[in-house]
Amino acid sequence: MSKVLILGATGSLGTYVTQQAMAANHEVSVLVRTPSKLPAEVRDTVVVHQADLATASVSALTTTFQNHDAVINTAGLVTGGQTFVDLVERVVDGLESLPEDDRPVCWFLGGAALLDLDDRGRRGVDLPGVASTYWPHRANFDRIRQSALDWRVLCPGPMVHQQPLGLARMRIALDRVPVRVPSFTRSLPGALVLPFFVRRVPEMIVSYADAATLILANLSPGGEMSRHRVGLALPVGMRGKKEQWAARPSAA
Repeated sequence: MSKVLILGATGSLGTYVTQQAMAANHEVSVLVRTPSKLPAEVRDTVVVHQADLATASVSALTTTFQNHDAVINTAGLVTGGQTFVDLVERVVDGLESLPEDDRPVCWFLGGAALLDLDDRGRRGVDLPGVASTYWPHRANFDRIRQSALDWRVLCPGPMVHQQPLGLARMRIALDRVPVRVPSFTRSLPGALVLPFFVRRVPEMIVSYADAATLILANLSPGGEMSRHRVGLALPVGMRGKKEQWAARPSAA
């Protein structure tokens, strides 16, 4: 059992992380802007901190982060642009302000475009037409990896509300996309690589429930996912539904 603080617990992913953390008997705290949006059974069970991550001072966040084994940030949207970048920077600053021995394991949320496509280190976010929307993921990752925190960045494709498959069935990869991109694309210019990446995105349409399970299964300090981007994909041969992808494109 761990002392877990969840940022953005009223959001889609945050709701699943909170519910699963409670079910696993973790000692759960949440930081939310509007506590009334939490279900009554959650408000009555967890420790609730009220703050707006977009405006909270770094010192106030540091105080809230104290005495936790893990801080899981599910707050913010890539479509928020600079607002999302500023939010993540404030969270990282708050964590860094803790004494080194008191810093928790921390999870952040990125997207599949943040993962390497080949051994050249080229990422989806480097491809034409992708950076214009997903550049905040790159900016956030640059800030996170410059820190000395025990961080992990979850990088799924679009996430959807559906029944979980279970991690045993999922494809999980560190730093690279968990799907097959043809090796010959390594020598192609970005504009020609883009269709191959887009074609694989439906394989990375995963459930919020499976994403939450992956996070909560990896809270140990210095574990195998420490200081890595983590990709998550459906079993080989399975693809998410296009209408679900179209409805929730912001995670890719």
